[in-house]
Amino acid sequence: MSSVQSSTEDDSSSSSSSTAPKAKRQKATPFIPAPLEIIPKGNTANAIKNPRKIIILLDQARLETVKSKKGDFELLNCDDHRELCKKFKRDPSELRPDICHQELLALIDSPLNKAGYLQVYIRTHKGILIEIHPSVRVPRTFKRFSGLMVQLLHKMKIKASSNSTTLLKVIKNPFSQYLPAGTRVYGMSCKGSTLYSPYALATNLIPPDKDSASSPPVCFIIGAMASGHVSQEEHPYMEKLVSISKYPLSGAAAISRILSAIENHWEIV
Repeated sequence: MSSVQSSTEDDSSSSSSSTAPKAKRQKATPFIPAPLEIIPKGNTANAIKNPRKIIILLDQARLETVKSKKGDFELLNCDDHRELCKKFKRDPSELRPDICHQELLALIDSPLNKAGYLQVYIRTHKGILIEIHPSVRVPRTFKRFSGLMVQLLHKMKIKASSNSTTLLKVIKNPFSQYLPAGTRVYGMSCKGSTLYSPYALATNLIPPDKDSASSPPVCFIIGAMASGHVSQEEHPYMEKLVSISKYPLSGAAAISRILSAIENHWEIV
């Protein structure tokens, strides 16, 4: 008797479950990058007391936002927006924001930056000038970097999640107003008038004493674009164009050679 009753209960429960309305499918939430964090204080203890002797400008970076079919803003790039490139008659090979990402990783992760001797700026191909705080932790993946740059270009500044430190911000032009008096400025290009080995570049262009207040800072302008060169017309304050290899190098490879030579010159390990 009990078995019959239990079976009918099972039937009724199954029939009720079959007639239950189906749950609505939830809409996919848009990708939002995680809040930025600063590098732990132990790695940047010297960044407060050390002067910024080396200034880097990543020039002509292809950082440009575009509205996708879903209605979200994305960082325009050659991989995800080929149809838009055809529509607006843009050359996809020129849309390489990943170059800027690779160069930023090489700069911010360097011992020179963690020792407190590096200041980085970005100038886009549209003339937008961005200041990078030395303690920022650059996203490792390009997807997160893209989301971060879209957020920066729309909000004009990005603050740390743990405190009120502004890690990225859009600043006013011209770039020359942020160079300390007496700064020596050099453009990097494979077609530079002077060819240096990394060791020769450090010994000839970089002051011997990293902590001397009398020695002027040095600024390097490095291209962050797929093709082209740093122009003296856009940067008339440049002393000259120099090269560190007779072969064309990627921006990240050139940066690694320059910073490694300066770190050896200043005995930063």
